[in-house]
Amino acid sequence: MVASLEVPTYHVGYTITTDNLDNLYKQIKSKGVTMTVLLAKAVAMTLQKHPLLNACYVDQSISYPSSINIALAVAMEDGGLITPVLQNADKTDIYSLSRTWKDLVERARAKQLQPEEYSSGTFTLSNLGMFGVDRFDAILPPGTGSILAVGASLPTVVATEDGMMGIRRRMQVNITCDHRVIYGAHAAAFLKDLARLIETDPQSLTL
Repeated sequence: MVASLEVPTYHVGYTITTDNLDNLYKQIKSKGVTMTVLLAKAVAMTLQKHPLLNACYVDQSISYPSSINIALAVAMEDGGLITPVLQNADKTDIYSLSRTWKDLVERARAKQLQPEEYSSGTFTLSNLGMFGVDRFDAILPPGTGSILAVGASLPTVVATEDGMMGIRRRMQVNITCDHRVIYGAHAAAFLKDLARLIETDPQSLTL
C-alpha cells in the first residue's frame, strides 16, 4: 500500500439508484447470493465494455489481462485485510460465484487461501455499505489500475420524473484509478454504464 501511494491516482464518484437491484436481491438471497457478489458480477459485466479499467501499468506500458478477476476486500478478525478473487467473474453465473465466494471467505478467515486465490485480481471492489458508511476513498492495490469503493444504499428524497418528491434507495460509489492507464473520462464512462446496468437491467446478472 505504501508503494501504491506513489502512483498518480484520482477519484471519481457516482450516485446509483438501487431499488431494482434491491428487489432482485430480495428474490435470490435465499439461494445464497450476497449483495457483494451481485455488485462484483455487475462490475465484471461492465468491464467487458471497458477493458481499460481492467488493465494495469507494468514496465512503463499498459498490460491488458486475458480475464476479468474481481478481488473483494475482506476484513480479517485480527485487523488485517485480504482480497479473495472471483476468477472470470464476467463468465461465471451468479450462483456459482456465490458458492465460490462463500468458500473463499471461510478459507480466508481461516488463513487457508493459496496465493493465486488472493493475488490474481485485475479489479478490486471494496464494500463498506454493510457498516452504514455512505462514501469513502479506497487505496489502489499494487498491480491493478482501479478499485471501486461502495457505500451503503440509503433511502433518499429525490425529485421524480413527474416533478413530485419521492423516496429512492441510492448508493454512492467512488472509483480510484491509476492516471497513467485510465483518464477521468474513461472512469466516468465506466461508472455511467455500471449505473445503467444496476438501475435498468439487474435481471441480466442472473443470466
